[in-house]
Amino acid sequence: MTPNEPAAEIDWDTAAATFDDEPDHGLREQAVRQAWAERLAQWLPDTPGDVLDLGCGTGSLALLAAERGHRVTAVDLSPAMAARAREKLAGHDAEVLTGDAGHPPVAGRKFDAVLARHVLWLLPDPEAVLRHWHTLLRPGGRLILVEGVWGATHPRGLPMPRVIEALSPLVTRLHSERLSADARLWGGPVDDERYAVVGMLPEPPPRHAEIVDVHLILRRRDEVLLARRANTGYADGLWNLPSGHMEDHEDVRAAMIREAREEIGLALAPGDLRAEAVVQHRGPGEAPRMGWFFTAEYGAGGEPFNAEPDKCAELAWHPLTALPHDMVAYCREGLSAWHRGERFTVHWQSDEEPVAYDGERTTASVPLAPAPRVRPCRGGSPGPRTPVP
Repeated sequence: MTPNEPAAEIDWDTAAATFDDEPDHGLREQAVRQAWAERLAQWLPDTPGDVLDLGCGTGSLALLAAERGHRVTAVDLSPAMAARAREKLAGHDAEVLTGDAGHPPVAGRKFDAVLARHVLWLLPDPEAVLRHWHTLLRPGGRLILVEGVWGATHPRGLPMPRVIEALSPLVTRLHSERLSADARLWGGPVDDERYAVVGMLPEPPPRHAEIVDVHLILRRRDEVLLARRANTGYADGLWNLPSGHMEDHEDVRAAMIREAREEIGLALAPGDLRAEAVVQHRGPGEAPRMGWFFTAEYGAGGEPFNAEPDKCAELAWHPLTALPHDMVAYCREGLSAWHRGERFTVHWQSDEEPVAYDGERTTASVPLAPAPRVRPCRGGSPGPRTPVP
């Protein structure tokens, strides 16, 4: 491809004095300004982000982006252009740098959008420039290019197919549109080729997230309170600890206090709870989740009762050494890990297993740290905790 070489022929510092006289440069006419604002609203990210405006001129498009809440970095090779852009952007979340648009002086920073209007055609190797601009984008970022071809006898510029061909290998989605027919953008009719090409990078993969559960081990001497699930769509008919999910803006202790109040009517205080075990659990065919197991002593927060009869068939006390077999496997393994003194475990069930505990056929939890040794105390050693059978 023949490189473009018109940049050296233009004295941009001299042009800065009258640059805004062109309707599409200064955007002084309300109709022109509104037309460009509407286009940028379509091309820029919906949520405020970091926008790099390259070859910004006097900063008219940078100003529109800043007014939409974006944090703008504008770059122009001409000190005179950059000075006018600084004046225009004063008071906004924006900075203006003097430098080469092809290799902007942004010191390894990343942006959500790179915007360039009628700039790429001035650079000697547009394809190489696009490859470099691509490296300035974050995952999910976009390149917004407004270009054209001017003059019938000796046309200058970049035809749209060339830009699309150069951009296509760098992006996963590409949108192009003709702009010549929209006279509002230019302050009147034009008869040359003007267009926009927007290329979008793939979004970053979603960060791993897990549901956080809280479980209450309410102790009455050597017994623990269990609730039989009903009408929930999950493990109905099985015994389970009073439990639930942490909600947004809650910590695990606040979630446990709320769930204890909602399910068994207890008004627990933070000091009533002790974190005993953390279990990463994956149920059959389910995504992983994290379970926090807390203990509280009987009498804390009042007398427990079935506060959700539509979700709980009954409450009952069960000896820790003789738990019922018709329990949720996750719950039973958490209790077993706690009773063995294991504070951090993984309970990873296969897709073929039932949700219900099934004796030795249920995957056992795997400790991530050995159970702490129990120090002898005056009057003899308490001995190890008895495993849950």
